[in-house]
Amino acid sequence: MKSTLFKTTTLWAATALFSLAYAQSTVEVWKTPTCGCCNFWIDHLKENGFGVKANDTGNQAIHQKLNLQPKLQACHSAMVDGYLIEGHVPAEDIKRLLTEKPVDAVGLIVPKMPIGSPGMDQPKHNGVKEKYDVLLLKKDGSTTIFNTHNDK
Repeated sequence: MKSTLFKTTTLWAATALFSLAYAQSTVEVWKTPTCGCCNFWIDHLKENGFGVKANDTGNQAIHQKLNLQPKLQACHSAMVDGYLIEGHVPAEDIKRLLTEKPVDAVGLIVPKMPIGSPGMDQPKHNGVKEKYDVLLLKKDGSTTIFNTHNDK
């Protein structure tokens, strides 16, 4: 009985600390004021424990500052703990990035707007889920696949 209670208490405490760690990370987002999918993505982040500060100024300045190739750009950009988050990146991948802290990482990118990604998973899409990759952008400008979603 003590062992089970200890395991349950330890698991609860670890879960609470894990959630608290991300609640302390604020994601700053740049988007246009009329972008609905961006707002749904922000809701997804909040539901997954992130604080969010939204800027309705567009994201072209970030694209220019980072010299981000057009093929990697999306409708919104964000920064969290020094990392770029471009597009509809799932919260679980952001949490993994913040945990693993890859040495040569600039951030994560989901180019374009894949249906079924967070923010693009609204009822109007009738449950359609396109396969998409989350890319890890490296300091040398190259990308590698960080995760793949909806591949079934």
